Amino acid sequence: MPSRVLPKGSKLAPPAKGKQAVRAPEAGPAQPAGVAGTSRVPGDPVDDQTNGPINGPFNGPFSGPFSGPFSGPFSGPFSGLLAATHDAIVLVDESQRVIGFNPAAEVLFGCSAGEALGAPLDRFVPQRARQAHGRHVERFAASAEMRHRLAPGRRVTALRADGHEIAVEVALSRVEVVTDGAPHHWAAALLRDLSTEEALRFEVDVMKRRLYAALDATPAVVWISDDERIVFANRLAARLAGVVDGEALRKRTLASLLTPATLAALRAACEHPSPEPTLRVAGEMRRADGHLRAIEIALAPLPDHGHTVMQMVVDDVTERRRTAAEQERAGRALRRLQASVVEAREEERRRIARELHDELGQRLTALKMEVSGLAARAGLHATDMPVSNMFAMLDETVAAVRRIASDLRPLMLDDLGLTAAIEWLARDTARRTGIHFSVQLAELPGPPGGRIATALYRMVQEGLTNVVRHAQARHVQVRLDLEGDAAVLAVTDDGVGLPGPAAVRDDAYGLLGMRERAAMLGGTLALENCEGGGARLTVRVPLEGQGHGGPSTAKE
Repeated sequence: MPSRVLPKGSKLAPPAKGKQAVRAPEAGPAQPAGVAGTSRVPGDPVDDQTNGPINGPFNGPFSGPFSGPFSGPFSGPFSGLLAATHDAIVLVDESQRVIGFNPAAEVLFGCSAGEALGAPLDRFVPQRARQAHGRHVERFAASAEMRHRLAPGRRVTALRADGHEIAVEVALSRVEVVTDGAPHHWAAALLRDLSTEEALRFEVDVMKRRLYAALDATPAVVWISDDERIVFANRLAARLAGVVDGEALRKRTLASLLTPATLAALRAACEHPSPEPTLRVAGEMRRADGHLRAIEIALAPLPDHGHTVMQMVVDDVTERRRTAAEQERAGRALRRLQASVVEAREEERRRIARELHDELGQRLTALKMEVSGLAARAGLHATDMPVSNMFAMLDETVAAVRRIASDLRPLMLDDLGLTAAIEWLARDTARRTGIHFSVQLAELPGPPGGRIATALYRMVQEGLTNVVRHAQARHVQVRLDLEGDAAVLAVTDDGVGLPGPAAVRDDAYGLLGMRERAAMLGGTLALENCEGGGARLTVRVPLEGQGHGGPSTAKE
């Protein structure tokens, strides 16, 4: 409890007669004389009617015994408590003269207690506010109603000894003292320096304005929300929302801008912490004209604000998504066109291979029989040079026709299926190159010459061609497995392996063709080096719900 002080020469009334020397009123009103200043500063809630100081509560009236007359600032049994407080305490009498000044007040006003004691209170009131302060004191003294009402502390402006003005918060309490048998009404003012607080507030305000100016100039849509309510939006955010400026978005809720599904996704992202500093949410927002725009929101909580204040960078992806959708549709149409071209080419190959095998092959066989008959009628033997040369040429032509027909389209693929065609291809490649082949194939469901069988055969054919040309391999394994509803084809060699990214360069048309064939079937193609050396080509294509077959193994 703060100590009460008396002016020099005053005495306590004798307690023996039952009268206390100091009487504290019950929740008494604050005395206006203790106000340090009355001028208005920006943001000060000064009473507009009086333009003067206000009354406010003080932590209890001054009360308690004193040991002798006042001989310095706050002398007495409670002087240690008053000296230790960080808030300034000034005591004034009825004539508005300072009669108490604690050390915190000395620091606040920049003068010693000796200089302040006995000085008029106007010394600590700015010149421009002194007249209004005097009128306020007179009205306060004449108002009985004000004597019985306490008001909270108010911000006012005080004057330091060096002439500088400072912002302070003042709270008042009336103190009743009896000296020489006469009651006196003093006022105790508790003042808190707001200079640092005002400086910090000003600095924060400046930084906020700079931040908002930078965000307003940034080429991205930015808004800041507090508890799902917009507190800042830059000019691009206003343009996206279809309003005049960012002020038109202030105080609007996120629910008025975002669709319910987008708002729910945003809330879910905020409720589930992520190790990533920035969260991303895709959704839609509604413009002022009612149109929906596709957006992506990158949001992050602002420092020291928890998850209620969020900074959001909004990207309008409507055109991007529309373009991507159009490109996807064009890509699908292109793949369908490419698939029809591939199928037409395979059909043409099948027709030409069949004609070469049936028509040209049969005619060459008939020609060989005619040559043999003609030689017999001429009395020539098969071992004679002209006859043997003709037979050799006919045999080579028949073999070439068969080889060309097989390259165009192996007839056994249509007649016997994928397993027989790959086994024949492996034997033929081993015969021509000397490479050892290991073939392990599962029976592919569906018709023998279906789309999947044709595509897998062509990919094996292209893979073996690459192995023969580039791998320098001695052993090649071809394996076809059925895994779930997919067929998995793997061609593995023990050659030199892949040289790196060059293996999938833009002019590697064979690999590009295999990738496109896999993509047309809804599958994937992977090319990688093996740990022990060599390379592996893996193709996975869906079987479109067809049944499974059993494995077939062959070695060459």
